[in-house]
This record gives sequence, structure tokens and C-alpha cells, in this order.
Amino acid sequence: MIDSPYLVKPGKKLTLSKHNPNDTGKFKDKDDAKDDAEKNLKRLDELQEVLYAQSKFAILIVFQAMDAGGKDGAIEHIFSGLNPQGCSVTSFKVPSHLELAHDYLWRYHMAAPKKGMIGIFNRSHYESVLVERVREIVPKKVWSKRYDQINDFEQMLAAEDTIILKFYLNISKDEQKERLQARLDDPLKNWKFNPGDLEERKRWDDYMDAFQDALEKCSTEAAPWYIIPSNKKWFRNWAISDIIARTLKELPLKVPEPVEGIQKYKIE
Repeated sequence: MIDSPYLVKPGKKLTLSKHNPNDTGKFKDKDDAKDDAEKNLKRLDELQEVLYAQSKFAILIVFQAMDAGGKDGAIEHIFSGLNPQGCSVTSFKVPSHLELAHDYLWRYHMAAPKKGMIGIFNRSHYESVLVERVREIVPKKVWSKRYDQINDFEQMLAAEDTIILKFYLNISKDEQKERLQARLDDPLKNWKFNPGDLEERKRWDDYMDAFQDALEKCSTEAAPWYIIPSNKKWFRNWAISDIIARTLKELPLKVPEPVEGIQKYKIE
């Protein structure tokens, strides 16, 4: 677990409203962060190659946010330079009939990355204590038990050498309004607009309560949550890439040994 001002410390009380979505840390502006951001992406590319070759660890990266929170943009930017053979993205939509026929964690377990891979969840198993809670799809007696079940699920993955990093992209309600409006104003972004997002926006306070509970109850040593200030997209990208790169750097990654006696082989 990488220490960071954005880490939700396991076992500690959380007040989500105290986290500033406009924070830019040590940087004054985008230009000030440019060199550090590029170094992070280069380091990710180098470390991923060894991760893939060694195939000892799997990396699971979870993204959660309100609508227009920037999950797609973060994924596109941060992982743009990685080898696609070693990276997968799963976007979870409304469950299919097959998925509904199984327990609620089944489809997430099926999508968990194998060793050597970086698996990215665009939305995740946390929908079961977020949207299902806020929209009352399941009763409280059901969703209230899921925090422990989710912790157990993640602990099991971690015990099998899956490194888990979870990022909540923290935007303000005003920033969400601007981003949703941009989708209406720009014909090239019209396809992103979903009228249902406006209904979800009316439940903003309920979602903040649900996120706070999920982040507080499910940030663990094995699977920490990070609250990433995301009003500034450039800082969001730097902060996430920095945590991922530092996490990979701490792993005992090693290029596999070559075949025995490789020096004797000649290419004719």
C-alpha cells in the first residue's frame, strides 16, 4: 500500500466532503506537472514489460466516480502507452440475464486479471453498494452485508498475488454540471449524453453518503482506496499514474532468466 495524501487510511473515519476536488498538490498548473507526468507514463511502460514477462503478479485497478467523473479519460491517458497484450479494460453495464443468474460478485471475478496482466475495471463490484443502494434496487438488509463480502473477495484476490488499487475520482457538483453541459453543447460529444444522468444527479447527496461508506468500510491494507482530486484532469492523470508506478516499483519484479546456455545459440 503506497502512502499518499489521497489514501483512505484503513480503519480511520472518513469525511468525504473535506476532500478538495480542486487540489493540485505540489503543482501550480498543467505545465508545471508535465515532466513528472511524462516520467510516470514512461516508468509504467517499462515496469509493465517486466510484470508481463515475469507473470508472477496481477494488477487490478478499480475506477469509480459520479457520471462525467472522468473514468474513460483517465483510462485512455494513463494506459495509452502500455502493451495492449498485457492490459485489459472491463466496463460493467447493467447485468445480463446470465450474470443475474449468479451471485453479484461472479461477473467481477470472471473479469479479474490473470498473472502478468493489468486489469482495469471501469465501474466495479462497488456498484452493488452504490447504485443498488441509492436507487433501492436491493433492500438495506442486503446491501449492508456486502461491505464485508467485498472485503473478503478482495482479500482472497490479494492472497493469490493480485495487487489491488482503487481510485475514486472526486469531482464537484459544479464541475459535473459543466461536463454534462459540454456533452450537450458539442455535437461530437452528444453521444456521451444520457438523460438518465440527470436523474442520478438529483441523488447527488445520497451518492456522496454511499461513496463515503464504501470508501471508509472497504479501504484495506490489501485493497486501498485513493480519493483523487479530479476537477483538473491533468492532475487526476498525474496522481493516479504516480500511485500505480510507485506500487509497481515496490514489487519484486524481475526479468525471467534466459534459457540455459543461451550464449551458445547462433542465428544463421
